[in-house]
Amino acid sequence: MRTAYGVETVRTAERELMARLPEGALMQRAAAGLAAVCARLLARHRRVYGARVVLLVGPGDNGGDALYAGARLARRGAAVTAVPMDPERMHPGGLAALRAAGGRVEPTVPQRADLVVDGLLGIGGRGGLRPAATALVERIPAGAPVLAVDLPSGVDADTGEVTGPAVTADVTVTFGAYKPGLLIDPGASHAGAVHLVDIGLELPEPELEALQHTDVAALLPQPTASSDKYRRGVVGVVAGSAQYPGAAVLAVAGALRGGAGAVRYVGPAADAVLARYPETLVGPGRVQAWVVGPGLGEGRAGEVADLLVGDAAVLVDADGLRGLDPAVLRARTAPTLLTPHAGEAAALLGVAREAVEAGRLSAVRRLAERYGATVLLKGSTTLVASAGVRAVRVNPTGTPWLATAGSGDVLSGLAGSLLAGGLSGADAGAVGAYLHGLAARRAGGPLVAHQVAEALPAAWQDTTRT
Repeated sequence: MRTAYGVETVRTAERELMARLPEGALMQRAAAGLAAVCARLLARHRRVYGARVVLLVGPGDNGGDALYAGARLARRGAAVTAVPMDPERMHPGGLAALRAAGGRVEPTVPQRADLVVDGLLGIGGRGGLRPAATALVERIPAGAPVLAVDLPSGVDADTGEVTGPAVTADVTVTFGAYKPGLLIDPGASHAGAVHLVDIGLELPEPELEALQHTDVAALLPQPTASSDKYRRGVVGVVAGSAQYPGAAVLAVAGALRGGAGAVRYVGPAADAVLARYPETLVGPGRVQAWVVGPGLGEGRAGEVADLLVGDAAVLVDADGLRGLDPAVLRARTAPTLLTPHAGEAAALLGVAREAVEAGRLSAVRRLAERYGATVLLKGSTTLVASAGVRAVRVNPTGTPWLATAGSGDVLSGLAGSLLAGGLSGADAGAVGAYLHGLAARRAGGPLVAHQVAEALPAAWQDTTRT
């Protein structure tokens, strides 16, 4: 599992490690790892020897990392130029090392570069780039690859928020641990490919988790020789309407491929569901989990309320999210999973949609605590948070082609089926989002929602291959 840690957690671990190491040793570890990635990038297109490397240097340790790494590249024959944001505040040790290796310091960004290294701000930056840094970034030569040191400058390391000008990197080299801002949009979209350099930090419980194939495989419910359809779990789907019968079909499609033993449909679109999926059970009955909301339309809040006072797990999506009472949800003892997109999350929180999109991590945590539930916040970065739990799950799979009508209905059915199979709300949400994203990648694009459902069995098998 990939884990991420906030700035203060990382800094505390760094201080503890530095107290046990010779002075400057930790920065040298970081610089060595940074230089190694720089060299690999340069070697893809040309040799390190003779390559033109430009360092954008801030006044803190981030700039020091860049300078020491630049010195290592200069000793291998690269032509390294450092351009300071503030010439009077460059890291003295790093500056001396660069000059001793033959590197230069210039007041302006050269017009040509084979690699630009962003060492301006790092994890301590807040609120976007300042004018002096922005002026340097605006002069980066067109087409030059950009590598960010620890974090693209201008991205909030703890949240991924970007509130002003920020560097957009092709590659980010981060030290000791992933930071939340590297995994959550909009920050993640600025980071490019992320490389982690292990510098020996000892870290506590993470603030962010991202499942990998092996984690998903370990969580997926698998039938045994003694399984029957009822022991494997039954998921009920309350979805669809005369106006939106397709929502019911798509939610059932996702549920049928989520591992539960049976899917029970309750709603007005039974004919459409059975025409596509004759294996579906129709009508009320005992279930281990309910999926309610996709395509319900207006005037059916009573159906949602009835399910929430029951003792089965419930996933609430789309139209079912309207008018939810936090007190009712907090009183539940069975798992509750809410799956809003940014607009629905904004309505649940009483804020503007833009506020949710700019601060996704804060929004999903607030929703989970307010409603006493697990919340899956859909979007370019899907997040899963549970009330009272520190670590938030971030989904690493997916594709922009998932921004298509009905794909959320498939996800709801899939995650509901995993709930019925015995997974917790957090695991059902995280595993469902992971498989949903893998299936979309397999389906390619442009895609439509039913193709995601059809690709789920292959995505499931992808996670279990060794």
